[in-house]
Amino acid sequence: MSGPEPGGGPPTLEKNAAEGEGAAAAQAPDGGGRTGRFWSARRLPAALVALVVVGGAGVFLYDVAAVRTGRPAMGWRRRLARELATRPLDDPWVIWGAAAAALLGLWLLVLAVTPGLRGVLPMRRDTPDVRAGLDRRAAALVLRDRVMEVSGVQSVRVDVGRHRIRTRALSHFRDLEEVRADVDTVLADGVRELGLARQPRLSVRVSRPVKKK
Repeated sequence: MSGPEPGGGPPTLEKNAAEGEGAAAAQAPDGGGRTGRFWSARRLPAALVALVVVGGAGVFLYDVAAVRTGRPAMGWRRRLARELATRPLDDPWVIWGAAAAALLGLWLLVLAVTPGLRGVLPMRRDTPDVRAGLDRRAAALVLRDRVMEVSGVQSVRVDVGRHRIRTRALSHFRDLEEVRADVDTVLADGVRELGLARQPRLSVRVSRPVKKK
């Protein structure tokens, strides 16, 4: 337990996440295989790529068919062919266009090989045919309600990440160390009951509310 902060601030008791790394994992029940993250459908990027490809292919096919029937090619296609044939490779427009195309391709590759859905935490697969996930905001709300039941806790904020749960609580009475111990116990039980595939580390900070002058 630390004393008052410089400048007369309220005392604060904090448990480092590294020190409490095994708090929740130690109490996690055995059994239940671990599962990977949920994959996003990527509907918007897929729809945009499909729209661009279909639109561009449709315009080119229409122009080619028009040329085959004896009509002149569209002005933009003649201009594009002329620019591609005469503009040097070290031209700034060519370099910037190639860089933009490379970045777009890299972005699409990243979307293709990463799962996404960072807001969903995978749960244990006790049954092979059933796969469940828990929204991070819902998990934070559940844990917040559990911590608010601890005697002495005035308010609390819980941030649930994929690897760590950060909890900052304000206690208006009781010893800070006792409150922190109770919060640790409640959080460990609450995280275990969530049934997550990977038990996140706990980071708990308990302090006094700032006194209004």
